[in-house]
Amino acid sequence: MIGLKEYQKEAPFDFTLMPRFRKRFNLESMQDINELICNKDRDDDPPAAGTDNPAEKGKKPDNKGKFILDASCAPADIRYPTDLSLLNEAREKLEAMVDTLYKPLKGKIKKPRTYRVRARRDYLAIAKQRKPSKKALRKAVGKQLRYVKRDLKHLERLLETSPAELSRRQSAQLEVIRQLHRQQQYMYDHQTHRVENRIVSISQPHVRPIVRGKAGTPTEFGAKIAISVVDGDVFLDKVSWDSFNEGNTLIASAEAFKRRFGYYPEAILADTIYRNRDNLRYCKEKGIR
Repeated sequence: MIGLKEYQKEAPFDFTLMPRFRKRFNLESMQDINELICNKDRDDDPPAAGTDNPAEKGKKPDNKGKFILDASCAPADIRYPTDLSLLNEAREKLEAMVDTLYKPLKGKIKKPRTYRVRARRDYLAIAKQRKPSKKALRKAVGKQLRYVKRDLKHLERLLETSPAELSRRQSAQLEVIRQLHRQQQYMYDHQTHRVENRIVSISQPHVRPIVRGKAGTPTEFGAKIAISVVDGDVFLDKVSWDSFNEGNTLIASAEAFKRRFGYYPEAILADTIYRNRDNLRYCKEKGIR
């Protein structure tokens, strides 16, 4: 498949190549590929009378078929995030950055004190408890916030004096951690668990919490998708890392159905969230049940 003439033990390419390659495809490209796959073996039905035929001009086209409309979440491969675990991960990454920048200055200046052993002990004291109290959890989060703040100050000074440089990955993570610290400090000061564009993963800062309200998993972490199912084929109508109201996607999905098959559907099967005034008015005009 990849052109090798014989088996070899060495990997033919780095494992990060495929994710980098997939990033080239935007939503429109993926939709085009999906359309080609779904339509490859499908017998195209002739357009309904009156769709494009001048002789039938003025005659309302017949609606055919049905499709299911729904929204879901494509879970991202991340650890379930908590404020304490995120701050602990941020602290450990900052300590690694401090070590990198301090290495060429060893013996010239005193190494910044990060209190990493004490910070790790404070984290494990709560993380190992099955059900820590809210008071103990809040106290632990406050401690980790102070450790992270201290490390960020050390990094600011080292970035100005050290001849060493952070790697590209570390520089990106540093910006994410700064934003994470601001968000966590705001939530800690205001005693809330909500903040705009909340970061739930340092390695994947684009991932957002999606509230589903399902039993057992009220919140999922990943991209929210709007899909339409026609005769077992699934079409991806919308993808967003930020949450959106799926009720606003009905009209676009119905118009996409019209472009694919040449006529509007006879009926749309969907949850009650899609029964808003605009959608009901649109379906009445197009003769859709």
